[in-house]
Amino acid sequence: MDAAALRHEMPPEVDGLPALLDRLEAFSEAAGLSPGAAQRLSIVAEELAANVAMHGRGASRLLVEARREGDSVHLLIEDDGPAFDPLSAAAPDLDAAVEEREIGGLGVHFVRRMTREAAYERRDGTNRLTALLDAG
Repeated sequence: MDAAALRHEMPPEVDGLPALLDRLEAFSEAAGLSPGAAQRLSIVAEELAANVAMHGRGASRLLVEARREGDSVHLLIEDDGPAFDPLSAAAPDLDAAVEEREIGGLGVHFVRRMTREAAYERRDGTNRLTALLDAG
């Protein structure tokens, strides 16, 4: 494995998430990410991959790529499910009482908070979500 790059392809199933987290941990160590950066990368990648596994009906593959470039980590989550932009979801109402909040939306909130930028595009029949995170 290239110390500064990860490519992990898996079926879009929740059962595959622990293996993804193991690969992300190994990548983070090999790429020299700080503990905080490694944790942010794992949370963001797991949340986005879990979204595909739980809601990407019709998807047959899920690809996760990460690479370190200087002080940044570039993350790509790609699937072949129906078009879906998770970043288009409204921000959760964090001021509402827990029992009054809508279910869902916190994962995307974390993605927005833990990344420098995140973007979605539909290309060649695939959903592509890219994120840029701090490596330090």
